Amino acid sequence: MFSTALTWSDLAFLAQGAGMTLAVTAVSVAAGTVLGILFGIIRFQFGPYWSAPLTFALDIFRSVPLLIQLVLGNALQSIAKMGWPPFTTSCVVLSLYTAAYCTEIVRGGIDSVPVNTRRAARSLGMSWWQDMRYIVAPLAIRVSLPSWIGLTLGVMKDSALVLWLGLIELLRASQILVTRLQEPLFILLLCGAIYFVISLPIARFGRYLEERWSPND
Repeated sequence: MFSTALTWSDLAFLAQGAGMTLAVTAVSVAAGTVLGILFGIIRFQFGPYWSAPLTFALDIFRSVPLLIQLVLGNALQSIAKMGWPPFTTSCVVLSLYTAAYCTEIVRGGIDSVPVNTRRAARSLGMSWWQDMRYIVAPLAIRVSLPSWIGLTLGVMKDSALVLWLGLIELLRASQILVTRLQEPLFILLLCGAIYFVISLPIARFGRYLEERWSPND
C-alpha cells in the first residue's frame, strides 16, 4: 500500500514555490512582451540594415543558454555593485531572454499583414499610428498569438533555472523535499503535475482565443 511522509506543510511549501514560479514568469513575460513589441516594430520599420546592432544583441540572448545568462547576469550585477536580490536579477535576465524571442514573433506578425492592405489604409488618410493600431495590430495578433503562448509556456518551464541564483521556486522546492524525505519519484511526479495545472489555463486560453477569432478570418 502506498504511503508517504509528505505533510500539509510540505504541500504548502510546494505551493509557495509554485507562487514564485508564477511571479517570475508573469513579470518576465510582461516586461519581455513590451520590449518585444517595441523591438519588433523597430526591426520591421527600419529594416535589417539600420536595426543590425539591435538584431545582433538579441541574437546573443537567443543563442547563449539561459543558465549561462543567469549566472553572468548575477555576476555582472555583483561586480557593478547594484545589490539586486535574486528575484530582480532573474526577472531582468528572463525579460531580455523573452524579448529576444518575442521580437521575432512580433516582426513576423507585422510582416504577415499584406502590403496592399496597409497601402489601402494609408490611401484612406490614416496616419502611421492609426494604420498600426486599427489595421496591423488586429491581424498581427492573430498570427502571433500561438507563438506567444508557446513562448510563455516555455519561459515558465525555463524559470526553473533561477534556482541556481538561490530562488526557491517550484523545482527547487521539490528538490529540497526530495533531499529531506527521500521520495524522489512521488515528489517529482507531484511537481510535474503542478507545472501541468498552472500551464493548462494559459494553453486553454490561447486555444479559446484562436477558436473565437477563426470564424472572422
